Amino acid sequence: MRTAQSFLLAVAAVVTAASGPVVDLGAAGKYEGFIDEAHNVSTFLGIRYASPPTGALRWQAPTAPASTHGIQQAMTQPLMCYQGALGSNATADPLLVRRDTSAQSEDCLFLNVYSPSLTPKKLLPTLVWIHGGGDLRYLEGAASDYNGTELVIESNHNLVVVIIQYRLGLFGFLAGQEVHDHGAANAGLLDQQFALRWVHQNINKFGGDPAHVTIWGESAGAGSVFQHLVANGGKTEPQLFTAAITSSTYAAVQYPYNHWAPQGLFNNVSALAGCAKSKASGSAATLDCLRAVDADTLGSINIALGLEAFYGTLAFTPVVDGSFVVESPLIQLAKGKVNGEFYMAVTNTNEGVIFVDAAVPYEVSEWIRDALPAFSVQQSEEIARVYAQLGGTALDQIYTLLLETAFLCPTHYLLDVFPNKSYRGQFAIPPALHGQDLQYYFPSYISDLGPIPFFNNTDFLKAFQTGFLSFAVNHDPNEKLTETITPEWPLWSAEKRELVVFNQTESAQPQPAIGLQTLGADVLARCELWRAWRIETSQ
Repeated sequence: MRTAQSFLLAVAAVVTAASGPVVDLGAAGKYEGFIDEAHNVSTFLGIRYASPPTGALRWQAPTAPASTHGIQQAMTQPLMCYQGALGSNATADPLLVRRDTSAQSEDCLFLNVYSPSLTPKKLLPTLVWIHGGGDLRYLEGAASDYNGTELVIESNHNLVVVIIQYRLGLFGFLAGQEVHDHGAANAGLLDQQFALRWVHQNINKFGGDPAHVTIWGESAGAGSVFQHLVANGGKTEPQLFTAAITSSTYAAVQYPYNHWAPQGLFNNVSALAGCAKSKASGSAATLDCLRAVDADTLGSINIALGLEAFYGTLAFTPVVDGSFVVESPLIQLAKGKVNGEFYMAVTNTNEGVIFVDAAVPYEVSEWIRDALPAFSVQQSEEIARVYAQLGGTALDQIYTLLLETAFLCPTHYLLDVFPNKSYRGQFAIPPALHGQDLQYYFPSYISDLGPIPFFNNTDFLKAFQTGFLSFAVNHDPNEKLTETITPEWPLWSAEKRELVVFNQTESAQPQPAIGLQTLGADVLARCELWRAWRIETSQ
């Protein structure tokens, strides 16, 4: 319970300066932001929440930043974390082709805060955005991609918004026995949790309520929300959020840290970096060698291994590490053990399309073994038989099975553990591809999907945005921040299976088409098959 005294202390932490508001974060120093006068939003860009994860701290859990004196400027976007690449089976040597890294750095553990009031009469609900973006993005993305002011405006100034950065690719998700023994697997997830702990300790100084936090992410960001819901066996202390939203939950097959898949990646990274383990050296020596490698070299290796991955897949993803992720999330969810109290989910109609090379004449079972290499021939053929019953072409079946195993089914595993406290939606604006919904939350977001039509309809935008933000503020999308055309949003039930679909009419001048739809029972039946298949494969 937040006391009146602690609230007054939070207010006292804000110092008005001629050039911008200043917030005192104690040992971490004071940060001076600026006021977006056009929208009356106090903005703080590039607040350091953890020490630079460099040198001996590479592949370690994040640590608190050093004590700082004086006022630090928080008026420019932070450097982004080292970026990676989505699997494309490139034929050129990817080590010789690197992105412009002028804005990239290992020293990237920063966050941005957007507040409608630093001294509100009552602390405001807080929304933390965990980026994914466009494609799966445990390998790309940055806080600078997302303007939190837009969410503040869409919430009618009822939310404090925080946008975080975290280590990506091999910097954030390198695993293997060596990392487990002498470092920390899932470093990127540990960064995110460290940022959430920062929010819990400091957001009141920005007018936000640490007891009313919603975490929200898209794609790998939604997959990260998935991980935080199951983190620490569902017993994270203190509880860092009360509600969670996932937009296109991406949950890949999650292996133990020393499974042959993540161990093989560690071995590849070590070999490419010149740190391959010999009989004379131990696992500590190998990791010490990698920690001494230049960051740009590791950045090149990160891109190389990303490009060499099978089309549309990721090289580096979260693992079961035995501590943060205690056991297979699918096993844990079956036990009903989660953090948080309320949940909302949206998926896109055609999530899987952009992750499949439609020009290749795949057999379904062949594609499964390429995209999910731990699946046996027998398993892949069994799965192919199930999806053959749906009819259509092999490509149609691949689109459907990818949609279900990677996005839709993980969403429903979560919905099931929030009975009478969860809501389900579907984004269906044609072509309803993965990542297409981002521009509807963040209108200034620059999509990497190309020139896809944007349904610029005021009533639709208000309806779509208000559902999520009303949930963040009130834990109920029906307790609307502003009136919209969205019908009553039913609580999710595995029996009724009702969801709200956001679409448009097919007329020459499309109009919003927002209504209820019932999910087929056959989809949930296949999700239960996927649960068994994935648990068997991830051991």
